[in-house]
Amino acid sequence: MEITDVKVIPVDDEKLKAFVSIVFDQCFVVTDIKIIYGPKGLFVSMPSKKRKDGTFKDIAHPLNNQMRQYLEEKVLSVYKQQVTQGHTTGPAPASGSGADKAETPQT
Repeated sequence: MEITDVKVIPVDDEKLKAFVSIVFDQCFVVTDIKIIYGPKGLFVSMPSKKRKDGTFKDIAHPLNNQMRQYLEEKVLSVYKQQVTQGHTTGPAPASGSGADKAETPQT
């Protein structure tokens, strides 16, 4: 499975940095992914829904660490490329083959 498109919409917030949608194999989209800035740096938060008890449960997520790492690297790479280029709104095209290493800033 390949991520064929990544769209990033930056948000001007202290913790929430962007909303993301990704397309797999040009035929399946996952929306409402978030890029969050936490205590250990940037991370990808998968779409979730709030339960009656107030907790959240992911409604779409990778089933193994290899896919999670691929997804995070691809999403954070596009986000960082877009931020570096000074874009503040709108989607960014997917970049590379997913082999780009996403570096997490340290706090």
